[in-house]
Amino acid sequence: MKRSLIALLGVALVSGAVTTATAASADWKLALQAWTFNKDTFFDTVDKAKALGLKYIEAFPGQIIGGDIEGKLTPDLDAAAQKKVLAKLKASGVTLVNFGVAGAKDEAGWTKLFEFAKAMGIQTIVAEPPPEQMPLVDKLANKYRVNVAIHDHPQPSRYWNPDVVLDAIKGCSKRVGACADTGHWVRSGLCPIECLKKLQGHIISLHFKDLSEKARSAHDVPWGCGVGNTAAMLAELKRQGFKGVFSIEYEHTTPQLMDDVRKCVGYFNGAAALSEKDLLAGKALPGGFTWNPEAIWCCVQPDACGKWSDSLVQTTIAQAPAPQQKSKKEKKKKQQ
Repeated sequence: MKRSLIALLGVALVSGAVTTATAASADWKLALQAWTFNKDTFFDTVDKAKALGLKYIEAFPGQIIGGDIEGKLTPDLDAAAQKKVLAKLKASGVTLVNFGVAGAKDEAGWTKLFEFAKAMGIQTIVAEPPPEQMPLVDKLANKYRVNVAIHDHPQPSRYWNPDVVLDAIKGCSKRVGACADTGHWVRSGLCPIECLKKLQGHIISLHFKDLSEKARSAHDVPWGCGVGNTAAMLAELKRQGFKGVFSIEYEHTTPQLMDDVRKCVGYFNGAAALSEKDLLAGKALPGGFTWNPEAIWCCVQPDACGKWSDSLVQTTIAQAPAPQQKSKKEKKKKQQ
């Protein structure tokens, strides 16, 4: 509790903060998993990615495309519609990097999926193929030069544990690895940092999440505000020298969804610029927050019993006034 209080006392919410997705690490790409806005069309989701300052997107199979294109985004999309989707992406300055979670029943289906990925410029197919399909998937991945990242859903799904993923990709080429869904690990009762360590050298991309609690029923919260220990996860990935895509897959629909995702972008941009040491020291702040001790010290009070509860501190911080910018005249007067 004391450690939590000390950390939180130095933070004040700055409303209306504007963030852009210009992460300091050139090896890290921040993308929007389109499932975050699965009730919208793909074209509308691309517009939202652009509004968030994101340059990358991960599509999911079955989303309504929108615009003047009828149908959904699937490997069955004809060449003319594919060109229109690519034109929309180019005009928006957004690159389609991943596609998933996708899969197929047989070789013909997998071949069609890889041909679609190649035509759309997709770098990685996120999938959960059964172990017996791994030799086929590996062969096609190398033929089409498209990666395959094995995704984990919560227990009791097939790949909920990284040990199962490692066993499944044993003997495969470097083009077949893991898509680390950090939130689903937490839902399965696993430590995401330990899972990342197990998968070192095999992580191709991530569905990065922070959750409200360590439970199957937990929901997404802005990065850095939950129980996922996001700073330590990023520090571990820096230690590993990870190069790849972080997809924001925010699966908690709220009226403030866009703002919550914007906070994830803000957190990532700040955290990506920090060293492993600074991340572990707690210097990464949730998106929309900045250091301003004065605004907190004047507001935080113990409860009626004289106790400093976590919920009280969190509430106080959320309600704390944003620091007022001093005018040039006031600054000049203070200097005199």
